[in-house]
Amino acid sequence: MTQWKDPATARRERVWRILRPVVAVLLSIGLVALAMIGAIRYVLNHFVYPVDPDDNTPIQVVIPAGSSASRIASILYNARGQDEPGLIVSTASFKVYVDFTGRANALKAGTYVLSRNMTIPEIVNILCAGNEARRVTRFTIPEGYTTAEIALALFEAGILEDQEEFLALCKDGTLLSVGYLDQLLNPTDRRYALEGYLFPDTYEIYEDAAPADILKKMLNRFAIVFTEEDAERARALNMTTDQVITLASMIEKEAAAAEDFARVSAVFHNRLRRGMPLESCATLSYTLGVKKYTFTQSELATVSPYNTYRNKGLPVGAICNPGRTAIQAALYPEEQYLAEGYLYFCNMNPKQTNSLVFSRTYEEHRKNVVKYSPFWE
Repeated sequence: MTQWKDPATARRERVWRILRPVVAVLLSIGLVALAMIGAIRYVLNHFVYPVDPDDNTPIQVVIPAGSSASRIASILYNARGQDEPGLIVSTASFKVYVDFTGRANALKAGTYVLSRNMTIPEIVNILCAGNEARRVTRFTIPEGYTTAEIALALFEAGILEDQEEFLALCKDGTLLSVGYLDQLLNPTDRRYALEGYLFPDTYEIYEDAAPADILKKMLNRFAIVFTEEDAERARALNMTTDQVITLASMIEKEAAAAEDFARVSAVFHNRLRRGMPLESCATLSYTLGVKKYTFTQSELATVSPYNTYRNKGLPVGAICNPGRTAIQAALYPEEQYLAEGYLYFCNMNPKQTNSLVFSRTYEEHRKNVVKYSPFWE
């Protein structure tokens, strides 16, 4: 006896019998698509994407004669001598690639200079061609160098063929990460957008490195040196990273003796809190492109967003590239000098000492200027 079904139920069953094959096909297609996406992602991560696309640090590896593909993969993976990928993501991905492309026996012994921003195909091409290792050079940028001084130093060292492209990249600021770039106040008024962010240090680069590669290396170093703890401290001071670096650049140029960095910082912090002009000779030197201790009234009145005699507050941007000591001083001014309200400082006899003399009042400062200014010529 056939069981009776109401018309609505019967219709639903007929529709489902018709749609079920279609749904099954669509689900199958979806599962295949997901599998393909996963496979593509795996291929990209292991064969196309480099270990670190932003790290062009030269790494020298030696491939001994008679090395198997497995041995070469191990050398590449452990190129940094750490428990993390060196030049390749994994040894298995390297071996799969050279086996699949039939190049396992074409890899040549030799000394190579590679980097973590290379893909496996790029590395294999070099190892198969037996290219001579790209030559590496080293350069050192001292604390307090301006962007223009860095460009000149690299040019004189033969690292830059000319300075124009390097300085143009420093001016437009597009190499800065978004987080830093967003903080720049009136970037078009700055002499160089990258001023302050080219961290002074010793670097190794390829001799044929492009200006952009050199700048990225220096900017990456800054991003490492300026820590999240530093950023938190800046926020506690109600300052942006750019304001801290701008202040640090002034401290770098004003202080020379180790004990004076935090004291100069305290003076500038006290002046900022009181709404006083910072009156930094270093900013005027940067404005005029000169290095001296005294300025005429006409020079002091120079119209420039960097002139802290004419304008209150920080200048529009950094006036040099400060080192770690100056950055720390900007973040942690001398507490005693802050509390006691020091507002002035000046040089003593530069031929005898690089220390500064500090004052709380203008009267004290004037006496120091009268005493030491004859030595500033």
